[in-house]
Amino acid sequence: VLALWAIRLAARPAAGRMTYGWKRAEILSAQANGLTLLGLAAWLTYEAIRRLIDPPDVTGGLVLVTALVGIAVNVVASWMISRANRTSLNVEGAYQHILNDLFAFIATAVAGLIIMLTGFTRADGIATLIVVVLMVKAGVSLVRASGRIFLEAAPAYLDPVEIGSEMAAVDSVIEVHDLHIWEITSGTPSLSAHILVAEDADSHAVRAAVATMLAEKHHIDHTVLQVDYTDHDECPDTDHEHIPHCQDAHGPVHRKTIASN
Repeated sequence: VLALWAIRLAARPAAGRMTYGWKRAEILSAQANGLTLLGLAAWLTYEAIRRLIDPPDVTGGLVLVTALVGIAVNVVASWMISRANRTSLNVEGAYQHILNDLFAFIATAVAGLIIMLTGFTRADGIATLIVVVLMVKAGVSLVRASGRIFLEAAPAYLDPVEIGSEMAAVDSVIEVHDLHIWEITSGTPSLSAHILVAEDADSHAVRAAVATMLAEKHHIDHTVLQVDYTDHDECPDTDHEHIPHCQDAHGPVHRKTIASN
């Protein structure tokens, strides 16, 4: 329900102060799913250990029947959501919730069968701990991925150093700095940068060439590129200290590598 609500909210167009729209609602939903998985894992760990120490009476048959019903429902739900766009962190969060429910019911069915056949009631707690490991893995993954987006970090599949070097290698580009790469929401990378070009260059053509390279090679379509001219005489091959606009640049400065004769 949370995932569906977030999808509906994210579909709203940008307006007013919400210049990006509500796309980050999906990331909030994914983080909530991750934190919920971790919270449930902590609670289930406590319950499992308590039951291992002092096992209660467990009706194996009832456990098995309940688990089989749960497996059937979650197999259908997992199949349906697996067909959705799982590049969305929100959809992935919902999928992980359902998938962990499925694992839990499978473990419960095995535990119920063992209890029925052997009377070993601690199987319930052992099965729970196995599921807890899977829940923690999924929860940590969701929290880490959503945290990267909230912290405006570059997507894991994009290397800012590599991209900066490729931008600096475009014809007529002398320097690239203030390079920022982030995601508005999962699957929508954005980039902004300040580019210095030679004074005899066509700044519009350079901007278009850089934007085309980013779109075709890295699938970054949302770019904001500030292009300025610089005096080439201030940019000798071995000394770049006097290039303008470079004071207090955010992050590393990327410059074209010029081969010496």
